Amino acid sequence: MSESHLLDILYEDEHLVAINKPAGLLVHPSWIAPARTPNLVSLLKLRYPGETVHTVHRLDRATSGVILFARKKDVGQHLQQQFIERSVNKTYLCVVRGWTEEGGIIDYALKPIHDKREDPRANPDKEPQDAISSYRRVATVSLPIPVGRYPEARYSLVEVKPATGRKHQIRRHMKHILHPIIGDTKHGEGRHNRLFREHFDLHRMLLMATEIEFEHPVTGRRMHIEASIAEDVKSLFEQLGWLEGYPVTDRVSGQ
Repeated sequence: MSESHLLDILYEDEHLVAINKPAGLLVHPSWIAPARTPNLVSLLKLRYPGETVHTVHRLDRATSGVILFARKKDVGQHLQQQFIERSVNKTYLCVVRGWTEEGGIIDYALKPIHDKREDPRANPDKEPQDAISSYRRVATVSLPIPVGRYPEARYSLVEVKPATGRKHQIRRHMKHILHPIIGDTKHGEGRHNRLFREHFDLHRMLLMATEIEFEHPVTGRRMHIEASIAEDVKSLFEQLGWLEGYPVTDRVSGQ
């Protein structure tokens, strides 16, 4: 059986496909992983032999959730233009340290992350680019587990809608407002990451791309795709008493 059966397909037609990517799976081959490490692009090539699958946007390896690919070059260009024009609406869920405000807008410019291996000629001293994210607190929890000088550990379930698409934008923005994402080993907080590993056996970053809304490049219909959270995350949320506020089933509208 082809490895392409591993794909969790949310929507598929002759023009594009939407996948619910699991945490830990690369979008495309990368120097950071050994050769032949599974990745979405390779799996899609197995599903669509002879086709060139076009990456429209990205998700970090550690991030799970909905991601779009184009099956035709012009469709990919159309979708990328929608991202450039900021007409694509994306929604993420994340678990962060502490109790956030009920909601707000994070307007904090981010300096481009320079990857010497991928682009050795890039200027490492580029000016910060505008970056805007709005967020809404969905739920909170207090755990009777001491962390540092605090007698209990507090966490928030937060919905985030980025208006821009900078690299690691949500991760960096949540760190900026002093509520780093749990499981984020680069921008997070080690003591809280360790708490979730030791008490909940959770070994992933708690950032999920749950919804995407865009205009279908061919039909012109407004598409709204929701990706359910993984079973391990759902189990965690239930343990924390978070029984609503997140998608438990996949859903597509606008077909």
